[in-house]
Amino acid sequence: MGPTENLTGPRKRRAGGRRKQSGRRPRQRCCLLKGCKQRFHPRQAGQRYCSEDCRKAARKWSRWKAQQRYRKTVAGKAKRNEQGRCYRQRAKTREASDPEAVKQAARVTTAALFFGAHLRPAWVLRAIRATAAKSVAAVLLRGMPAGTGARPGPGAARKQTRDLIRGY
Repeated sequence: MGPTENLTGPRKRRAGGRRKQSGRRPRQRCCLLKGCKQRFHPRQAGQRYCSEDCRKAARKWSRWKAQQRYRKTVAGKAKRNEQGRCYRQRAKTREASDPEAVKQAARVTTAALFFGAHLRPAWVLRAIRATAAKSVAAVLLRGMPAGTGARPGPGAARKQTRDLIRGY
């Protein structure tokens, strides 16, 4: 078969033939931020990072790296030494002007504050007769658990029931 008679008009597509793309779309790239490695389609020719967050992280690292390079120079070392000197001077004047901060006592938690929530109130203690055979510690710490891993001894359930009936 020969060519069609109308050479200027649109051609019919062949079955299975390649389609002509409208405009050129760049291929996928890998994000250049260390640790990201995400593939993306760049929207601009020089786009290196997949998202705004990656771009900001790369800018932050770039600034940090530039600072490290500057500090290795003679001028950078001198400036950093001066900053340290000024800081030590400020700290010394701050320390001299506020002597009370050093003299304040350390905050201590006393045993009464620690066990206060578990102790019996005073009105309960008044109700206990003075002739009771129980010790003060047994009365005050009746509801507290014995400790981690401690088990009640044999007959403890009967004794607890008997105490509840008697009202101690």
